[in-house]
Amino acid sequence: MDTTATPESASTPIGPRPVLQVEDLTQDFGGLRALNELDLTVNEGEIVALIGPNGAGKTTFFNCVTGIYTPTEGRVYLYDAQKRRRLLNGRKPHDITAMGMARTFQNIRLFGDMTVLENVMIGRHCRTSTGIWGALTRTPAARREEQETIDISYDLLESVHLAQFWNERAHNLPYGAQRRLEIARALATNPRMLLLDEPAAGKNPQETKELEELVRHLRDSRDLSILLIEHDMGMVMSLSDRIYVMEYGSRIASGTPEEVRANPRVIQAYLGESDDA
Repeated sequence: MDTTATPESASTPIGPRPVLQVEDLTQDFGGLRALNELDLTVNEGEIVALIGPNGAGKTTFFNCVTGIYTPTEGRVYLYDAQKRRRLLNGRKPHDITAMGMARTFQNIRLFGDMTVLENVMIGRHCRTSTGIWGALTRTPAARREEQETIDISYDLLESVHLAQFWNERAHNLPYGAQRRLEIARALATNPRMLLLDEPAAGKNPQETKELEELVRHLRDSRDLSILLIEHDMGMVMSLSDRIYVMEYGSRIASGTPEEVRANPRVIQAYLGESDDA
């Protein structure tokens, strides 16, 4: 029987260590099956892409994994830093965030009238311990924790090249900068697993190239595992270690970028027929 926290078996052979493990994930909405027995694994240090046509179920998958939806069937596990497997089914989104998984959204969800720095500081909420009384009375511990939150948030803004805008209202940022601010706010939760929902949407080619470099840097400098939904195939193919392909809620292919690019079913369903088909 699965438990909410189980250590890996001592007899498990050394190899890629999973951070996110999804088994037989199914999501029904009434008579509609949006996800059909999906399996997916993201290992430590990997950048994995989840691709598919519009309506394939990619964002529904993210919503199930992060606790916004409760899956109809299947299991979702997150491995912690001690390699313990934690069952996520039935947990609230804020609990899953506190366990080490953060995400961005397809539609930007910033607090537009708050400053850029304040938006990132909000992301630190799950990592702070000051209660209402400490905040009201401004105890020394509360002041130290607040300064630590400011320092960490500013460092995150530097990592996504937004430090110069720290006191600007979030809604005044250009679209691409707002996307980077969402990433910084997600990183403020100190995740092991980061989910990015169409991070290149609305970006021009130069901005997309800079985003690729940023994602790689964040993965390497913060020991992150990353799962992204993305429609920019150039970015997907150059950035990803592995790719999963969905169609109508089911997985139709998976593998390295080279394997997926050459898969006839993927070419037909997603990338378009080849010229000599």
